[in-house]
Amino acid sequence: GSRRATRSKVSRQILTELVPAILKSLGNTANPDNAFFRFDDFLEKLPAGVQIFSLFSARPELLDLLATILGSAPALAEILGKQPELLDSVLDGDFYAPLADRDTLYNQLSHRLSYEVDYEAALRYLRQFKSERQFQAGIQMLQGVTSHETIGAFLSDLAEVISEHLVKLVINEFESSHGKIPESEIAILAIGKLGSRELTFGSDLDLIFIYDVQDSLAMSDGQKSVDARSYFNRLCSRIITAYTMLSKEGALYEVDTRLRPSGNDGPLATHAEA
Repeated sequence: GSRRATRSKVSRQILTELVPAILKSLGNTANPDNAFFRFDDFLEKLPAGVQIFSLFSARPELLDLLATILGSAPALAEILGKQPELLDSVLDGDFYAPLADRDTLYNQLSHRLSYEVDYEAALRYLRQFKSERQFQAGIQMLQGVTSHETIGAFLSDLAEVISEHLVKLVINEFESSHGKIPESEIAILAIGKLGSRELTFGSDLDLIFIYDVQDSLAMSDGQKSVDARSYFNRLCSRIITAYTMLSKEGALYEVDTRLRPSGNDGPLATHAEA
């Protein structure tokens, strides 16, 4: 009863009744000991127990699925530990349907973000959207429904779609205080596994930020006016922060910019001419 999930008498009672089934499911995994310890971690992170323990009682196949995840897929186990409610999504009728293509992902995300007016809430939903889609893809791969090649392309599409929306959000937020640089553009070049469309569940994003501006001495037209070089380096720093900021769902993506032309010690944003 020392953990949040087992504080209530009802949750302890249901969990006690589940113990034989839990041990059997964990014992059937490839690595029972690791699965057992990961189950312990899973319980520790649960905000409450009654609902999910009741779900396991009503749908024993979900307990077997959880055991498989804990025993064989640590990346999925980590996602589930942060968002245990994702298990509910397995019960949806279309969970095992073919994974969405890039356009569908883009439209789904655009539609949902159209209701978010708050910057932080929008970033929070991006993290939630990523977790939901990654979890679906991971379970399909684990169950042999989808091939590894399809998963790599899907995760790359997902990262691109999320990146497009994230960059728009950050730019809009940044322009509200710093304004715009006249006749300028910014592009983000993906290299590494995202560039080759072979992203995995644990991959970071290897990115190079490139900007172009007609007048290198131009100043931004916002309340906090800065020169072009400072403008784009600060903007890129904000973009990276949006990717990597930690929350209860974890970071959106880790970002690696060390392969930029100027190297790890140079500015984040590189001028197109350079």
